Amino acid sequence: MKRLFFVISIFIAVNAMAQTLEQCQQAAERNYPLIAQHDLIARTTDLTVANIQKGWLPQLSATAQATYQSAVTAWPDEMKGLMQQMGVDMKGLAKDQYRVGLDLQQTVFDGGAIGAQKQVAREQGAVQQAQLDVSLYQVRQRVNEMYFGLLLLDDQISLNNDLQEQLAASEKKLTSMVKHGTAAQCDLNNVTAERLNVVQQMTTLESQRRVLMAMLGTFCGLEMAQVSKPAAVEAVDGNNRPELRLIDSQLRLADAQDRALTAALLPRLGVFAQGFYGYPGYNMFKDMMGRQWSWNGMVGARLTWNIGALYTHRNDKAKVQLQRETAQNQREVFLFNNRLEQMQQNEAIDRYRRLMSQDDEIIALREQVRKAAESKLSHGIIDVNDLLRDINSENAARLQRSIHEIEMLKQMYDLKYTTNN
Repeated sequence: MKRLFFVISIFIAVNAMAQTLEQCQQAAERNYPLIAQHDLIARTTDLTVANIQKGWLPQLSATAQATYQSAVTAWPDEMKGLMQQMGVDMKGLAKDQYRVGLDLQQTVFDGGAIGAQKQVAREQGAVQQAQLDVSLYQVRQRVNEMYFGLLLLDDQISLNNDLQEQLAASEKKLTSMVKHGTAAQCDLNNVTAERLNVVQQMTTLESQRRVLMAMLGTFCGLEMAQVSKPAAVEAVDGNNRPELRLIDSQLRLADAQDRALTAALLPRLGVFAQGFYGYPGYNMFKDMMGRQWSWNGMVGARLTWNIGALYTHRNDKAKVQLQRETAQNQREVFLFNNRLEQMQQNEAIDRYRRLMSQDDEIIALREQVRKAAESKLSHGIIDVNDLLRDINSENAARLQRSIHEIEMLKQMYDLKYTTNN
């Protein structure tokens, strides 16, 4: 009784540590290195938007220049001679000129260009995030493959144990029969060899399970020892795949680019201030009489309208519309292929259900045949080869039923992956 309680306790503890399929999928997405790009994209988008927003800040530039001209503004010779007679020396402007200054510009109205550029940057970041979600979603399919592979190996190991127990029971019975002279030693050896062959198969199965469990554990970033068989799920109408959200984000980006093109056609209004120290200054007559550096300044308002944007506006609008139509076409293609996958998976689920129903009938019949063969062997009606054939046939039927069940569950969760519902 104590031994039974201990075994039950161990079984409960192992199952408590078993990882479900959903837990593995969530852990794999968190553990996958690509997940770090979510934060990187968000930070990059924030920096881009912040830089665009700085377009409202005053734009200050410093300039310094030195030039030498082949000709400069000068007094007519008659006026210069007249001024010299009056005792005024009119030197005129020097051909070498110098200027060191600052220019300050402040945008007052930009036609919505900065706001449109910020929205384009945000939508570009949203597209990148959606593309990343598509890549991360594919991780689930890889988890599904490994997870259901483990479930199949677990069932095969369980059936292998059952087969070993059956063969061991037959071996024990034949040992007794050999002692009493009702069976030949070669029959016992045949059963023993078959049992050892099944033990070898167990060694291979356990090795495959260890490798696959280690791979799944590494992929999910978990210490795993056991997986639990998920419950059957039914198909749900609708489609919530990340590929569709990616297409939606691409359409929003096209709309933002469209608004940015419209904003580029509007005029810009700004104020400015300029100041410099150099020669010549704004007082040209004074500088013609004396070649002294001076401080000079100017403030004003400027209205600019880039008419050149009209040259390419129509083509740019057409390109954005083509991007929009391409995204819509991608949606239609994806939904078309997705519906085909759903049809195939639904048909596969129905097929496996029918096969499992037939498997149950086959197993029941094979079990009856095997039990009858064991009784016949005890009475010397059949030889041990017939018994082994019947035992292997029953085991093959149970294995086939297990494969059909796991494949049905896999198709169900593949369908869930196909629709993301």
